[in-house]
Amino acid sequence: MLPRHLRAACAAVTAAGALLAAGLSGSASAQPSSPSTAPPTAAESLRTAAAPPGLLAALQRDLGLNRQQADRRLTNEAEAGATAGRLRAAVGAHFAGAWVSGTLSDTLTVATTDPADAPVIRARGADAVVVDHSLAALDAAKARLDRAAAHHATTDTPVWYVDVRTNRLVLEAIRPDAARSLLATAGVDASLTRIEKTAEHPRPLYDLRGGDAYYIDNSSRCSIGFPVTRGTQQGFATAGHCGRVGSSTTGFNRVAQGTFQASIFPGNDMAWVATNANWTATPYVNGSSAQVAGSAQATVGASVCRSGSTTGWHCGTVQQLNSSVTYQEGTVSGVTRTSVCAEPGDSGGSFISGSQAQGVTSGGSGNCTSGGTTYFQPINPILQTYGLTLKTTTSGPGDPGDPGDPGDPGGTWSAGAVYQAGDTVTYGGATYRCLQGHQAQPGWEPPNTPALWQRV
Repeated sequence: MLPRHLRAACAAVTAAGALLAAGLSGSASAQPSSPSTAPPTAAESLRTAAAPPGLLAALQRDLGLNRQQADRRLTNEAEAGATAGRLRAAVGAHFAGAWVSGTLSDTLTVATTDPADAPVIRARGADAVVVDHSLAALDAAKARLDRAAAHHATTDTPVWYVDVRTNRLVLEAIRPDAARSLLATAGVDASLTRIEKTAEHPRPLYDLRGGDAYYIDNSSRCSIGFPVTRGTQQGFATAGHCGRVGSSTTGFNRVAQGTFQASIFPGNDMAWVATNANWTATPYVNGSSAQVAGSAQATVGASVCRSGSTTGWHCGTVQQLNSSVTYQEGTVSGVTRTSVCAEPGDSGGSFISGSQAQGVTSGGSGNCTSGGTTYFQPINPILQTYGLTLKTTTSGPGDPGDPGDPGDPGGTWSAGAVYQAGDTVTYGGATYRCLQGHQAQPGWEPPNTPALWQRV
């Protein structure tokens, strides 16, 4: 918590992922594609928008890139996201994770437990690695650790996560025997794990401020994460440690702003604030030209940038998804671990990859002088838990379009719903499988977004 005080996949395959997407090209009609018309490529399904100058500058500074390289990296990462989603569906239960690497994120690697999957993976332009453990097995082991942490002290084992690159459940421990004790309590097979000694002490830093600063109960201050709506009610998502249900907020200008409607911390680090009629939700980050177009989850290894009021824009890469970290107040699970730095006052602020919202700043260690590790609470679980709609460049003044619009082809797909990789929906009489986690929005109907949906 930081309050204040692919080798690119086949060139024809382009993904939404973390792409600088502002919306769909062509018609946003709800009608399925004509059988006589070739389905749009992912590149055709999204039109790109210029990345905000602040984000591009931070990406160049923090990852040692020039402007052209920064643009290329974002595009490659977008392509990788959709390709990884397709390969996850293709290899099924053998899937063991995916990640991008290289200065320009131009190599996508997909891991599988079955050597027979390697030709399928390579045919998509990705590198194949055969490993011992499926992602499902490692995630299940981590879930056991998460449950055990509720009844077992984890101060000396502050961080654990599934590392897809090494195919292990990694525990970072100040005292390795503490990690072994946690594993024994959880009943996790040691062959799935690796213990790393660390001096890291993730901590909450309650000198609060934010991407757009807001103040809690006229005292602490935090960062607005992402503007949202719930029906006609406007507000924003932020970190749960910033305030409790009923806490009042004032804006950066100290004008009355809103009230915390829900908050979870520890366990997760999520909250949302409903604002009064004087405040309007916009699809912008930190008052800059950064526009939010969606919430497609970035791939491990992808670049990600953070905006906070203390240190501004800083960038790094996604290191692990679905991590757990122990703060003084307790363990927070399901956060994403990154190499982005942050400092007190950045808490609750926006993590974004290209134009795709990723999450809100939770906590970490280090600073933006010597470097550090920062964790963010993913945005999609916040939206799903509280029934919120992310404010995007395609959003209207309220929730996504009317499901009863004339010409609606029917099916289970619904704008505003949050979908995870592997989920299936029906639309226009066809069945589709989700490739990348995201919140659906008008114009992102399955036939229109091959970066997000695969017809099955």
